Amino acid sequence: MIHKIDHIGIAAESIEKSLKFYSEQLQIECEDIEYIESQKVKVAFLPLGDSEIELLEGTDDDSVIKNFISKRGQGIHHIAFRVNSLEEEIKRLKELGIVFINENPSYGAGAAKIAFLHPKSTGGVLVELCEREV
Repeated sequence: MIHKIDHIGIAAESIEKSLKFYSEQLQIECEDIEYIESQKVKVAFLPLGDSEIELLEGTDDDSVIKNFISKRGQGIHHIAFRVNSLEEEIKRLKELGIVFINENPSYGAGAAKIAFLHPKSTGGVLVELCEREV
C-alpha cells in the first residue's frame, strides 16, 4: 500500500549550484550528500516536512541523470511513493499490467529499497516505489 510521497527527485547539472537556490532563497537546508556509485549519481537530501527533495547529479557521462538532462534539461526527474512492502506492491501492480523498469528491487539513496515503474504505464511520469526501514 502506498502511504505518502517519500521524495521528489530533481535532476541538477550541479548540486552545489542548485543548493544555493534551495538553501538561500527557499531556506530548505541540505541534510546530507551521498554518492551512489552503482547508479553513477550524487544525491543531496533536503528534508521538507515528512517528505524530502532529492537533488540528483550524474557523476559520469553515461549516467541516467546526465542523459535525462541532455534530453530534457534540469527539472523534476521522478516522484517516489513510500510503500510498506515493495515486493507485495510490485506483485500487485504487475497483476494490473503495470510495466516496471526494474521489477527486482535494488538499493538506492538513503538505503531505501526501490523499484521504478516505466513511464509508459504511468502517464509519462517516472514513478519510484520506495521501502524504508523506519
